[in-house]
Amino acid sequence: MFERLDLIVKRYEELNQLLMDPQVSSDIKKMTQLLKEQRQLERTVEVYKLYLSKIEQEESLNLLLEDSDKEIQEMASLELEGLPEEIEKLLEDLKILLLPKDPNDDKNVIVEIKGAAGGDEGNLFAGDLYRMYSKYAEMNGWKIEILNAMEGSMGGFAALEFMVSGENVYSFLKYESGVHRVQRVPETESQGRIHTSTATVLVMPEAEEVEIEISWNDIRFDTYNSSGPGGQSVNTTKSAVRLTHIPTNTVVACQEGKSQHENKDKAFRLLKTRIYDKILQEQNEKESSQRRSLVGRGDRSEKIRTYNYPQNRITDHRINLTLQRLDAVMEGRLELVLEPLLNEFQRRQLVGEKHDV
Repeated sequence: MFERLDLIVKRYEELNQLLMDPQVSSDIKKMTQLLKEQRQLERTVEVYKLYLSKIEQEESLNLLLEDSDKEIQEMASLELEGLPEEIEKLLEDLKILLLPKDPNDDKNVIVEIKGAAGGDEGNLFAGDLYRMYSKYAEMNGWKIEILNAMEGSMGGFAALEFMVSGENVYSFLKYESGVHRVQRVPETESQGRIHTSTATVLVMPEAEEVEIEISWNDIRFDTYNSSGPGGQSVNTTKSAVRLTHIPTNTVVACQEGKSQHENKDKAFRLLKTRIYDKILQEQNEKESSQRRSLVGRGDRSEKIRTYNYPQNRITDHRINLTLQRLDAVMEGRLELVLEPLLNEFQRRQLVGEKHDV
C-alpha cells in the first residue's frame, strides 16, 4: 500500500514538472490530459502527506514522553491525545482513495426521467424528481440543460431528458438509476386516500469523442413540428429533430432548442450517450455482481427508493436506509441519501463482499 502511495506522490511531482514545460503548455490536448490526471491524484497525495506528518509528530511526542522534565512530558501527553485516532482515520481514508475508481466518475451525465405507474400522478412525481435534481445540482455548482421534454397533461413530465454538467457528476448521480416510488394523497383525490405511483430514472455518463464514433451514414434524420402538453403543436416550423441509429435501432428526439440546428446537435449528443450506455451495460453484465451493486445497472426496473409524503419519510431499499427528512431531500439535500450509499459501496469494496444489494 505504501509503495503504491510513494509511486503516486512521485507521479504527481512529475506531472507538476511536466505542466511547467513550455512544449506541454502549447499543446492544449496534452495539457488537458495531464491536468485531469493531476486532479485525480491530488487528494490522495494531500492525505498521504498529512498522514506522514502525523506519524512523524507522534514519533517526536513519544520521544518527549521519555524526557526527564515533567512539564515536557505533560505537554507531550496532552498533544498525543486523539492523535492515534486521527492517524487511523487518515489511514482508512487512504485505503478508500486507493480503491479502483469508475472511469466514468468525472463525466457529465444525461438523465432520463419518465412518469410510470399512476398516470398523471406518476408524471407529476417525475416533475418533482427533476426539481429535486435541479436543486441538488445548483447546490453543487453544476449546470442543467434540458435536451428533450414531453410534459404531462396535468403537469410534470411524461418523459424528460436533461444533461448535468460539472465536476464528478456521474460519481454522485450514478446511484439514481432505477424505479422511484411515491406514496401520497394526489391533489385530485377527494377522499384523502394515499396513492402509490412511480417514476423511472436512468443516469448515463456522457460519451466522449474518443470513446465512441458514430457515422452520420448510419443515422436516419427526421424533422417534425415541436409539440407541448397533450401533443398540441407549438410552432409551425419543423424544428424538432428525431435521430435513428440504424445498426442499434436507437432512437432519440429533441425539441427544446430554438432551431433545428440546435436540436440536431443536442440529439446527436444524446444518441452517442445512449449507444455508449448500451455498451457499458453489456460490459457490466460480464463483471462481478459486487461491482454492479448499488449502481443499479443490473436491473433498471429495480425499486430503489420510496418517498412517503404523509410520514415525511424517505427509504432507500438497497441499504435499508430510512430518514424522516423527505422535505429536505426534495429541496435538494440529496446528499443525505447519497453519502450513506457511497459509504456502503466503499465498505463493500474494502471487505470484498460479493453479493448483490
